[in-house]
Amino acid sequence: MAALLAFAHIGDLHLTDGGAGNARDFSSIVAQLNEADGLDFVFVPGDNADQGLPEQYALVRAGLDRLRLPVHVITGDHDMEGGSLDAFYAGLHVPRLPYAVDVRGVRCLFLDMCGPGSGGPDFRLGADQVAWLAAELEQAASRDVALFMHSYPADLKGEGEAARVADLIHRGPVRLVEMGHTHYNELANDGRTVYAATRSTGQIEEGPVGYAVAALDGGVVSWRFKELARPWPFVLITAPADRRLAHDSGHIVGEHFTLRALVLGPAEAVAFRIDDGPWQPMARPEGARGHEAAVAWPAGARTIAVRAIGAGTEDTDVIEPAHDPDGLPTSRGIGSDADALGAWEARGLLGTQLGPNRNGRQW
Repeated sequence: MAALLAFAHIGDLHLTDGGAGNARDFSSIVAQLNEADGLDFVFVPGDNADQGLPEQYALVRAGLDRLRLPVHVITGDHDMEGGSLDAFYAGLHVPRLPYAVDVRGVRCLFLDMCGPGSGGPDFRLGADQVAWLAAELEQAASRDVALFMHSYPADLKGEGEAARVADLIHRGPVRLVEMGHTHYNELANDGRTVYAATRSTGQIEEGPVGYAVAALDGGVVSWRFKELARPWPFVLITAPADRRLAHDSGHIVGEHFTLRALVLGPAEAVAFRIDDGPWQPMARPEGARGHEAAVAWPAGARTIAVRAIGAGTEDTDVIEPAHDPDGLPTSRGIGSDADALGAWEARGLLGTQLGPNRNGRQW
C-alpha cells in the first residue's frame, strides 16, 4: 500500500492583536486540529503577522506552540513589511528558508518568495534559491515532491524566474504546490501538477473561516476545505483520484480498484456507495491511517461517496473517478491560475477569486 501524506493548511493569518477575530479563529483552529489524529503536520503559508511586527509574531508563536503537530511556516509579503525578515525569524524560531524534509516518502520543499525581494508583492526567489530548487527536483528523480510557496510561480518578478520555476515544476516530480496569498480557495491542475491555495484566515473575502486538508496518496492529490464551525468527523477520499485532480494515465480507474479515505475525528461507522447504490462498509486495516474497501466499478458508474458517522453528526466526501484517458487536463498556462478548476462547492471552492490576485480588496 502506498504511503499517505496528509496535512492541514491554515490560510494567511494576518495577525494584528490578540483581541481580533482572526486571533480567536486561529486559536480555535489550533484547538480543533489538536483533537484529530491522522495528520503529519500543519502548514502556514506566509502573511503571518500583518505588519511584520515582533508583538504580532509573538501571537503567531503562541498559537503554534499549542499545536500537537509539527508545523512548517514560510514567508509572505506582509512578513517583509519591516524591510527584512529579521522579525519573522526572531519571533517564530523556524528553520531558515529554503529547506527540505522527507515525510512519508514525499520530499517536501519550503521556499521563501519574499526575502530576496524589496517588500510587498515583489515576489522573488533569487538565483541561489532557484538553483537549490533545481537541484532538489533533479535529486528527487521519481519520488513525489510537494512544494510549499506563498503564491503561484507566475507571480515571481525576478528576471526569467516565473518561466524557469514553472518549467522546473512542470517537467519535474512535483505533484502538489501549496500556496497562500490569494485569500480564496482555489485548485488548478496543469496535467502534471495540482496547485492549491487556501482561503485567508485573517482577511477573508469569501465564505466562512476554516482550513484545508490535503493529501498525497501514491501520487494522487486530494484536497478539501473544512469549515471551522463544522463538527467532526471529516472525510477526505485519498484514492482514486477525482477526474478534476487526475494528472496521470495511471489515475484512470478500471473494473476493480481500492478505495481509500482519511477520516479525521471520531467516527462510529464508515461506509461507501457508488452513485445512489446501497452503503457498504469500509474497514481500517491494522496499522493503516485510513479506511479501505475493494471496489468493483460498474460500467457507466459516475460517483463514489464515503460517509463517516459520528456521535450525532456525519460527513460525506464524493468524487468522480477518472475513467477517460482523453479527459485528463492539459495546461493552458504553466504555473498560473489559467488552469484553475473554477467553482467546486463540495471542495469549498466558490470560484469567486475574491482576493488580492483577482477581484478582491487591495489589502
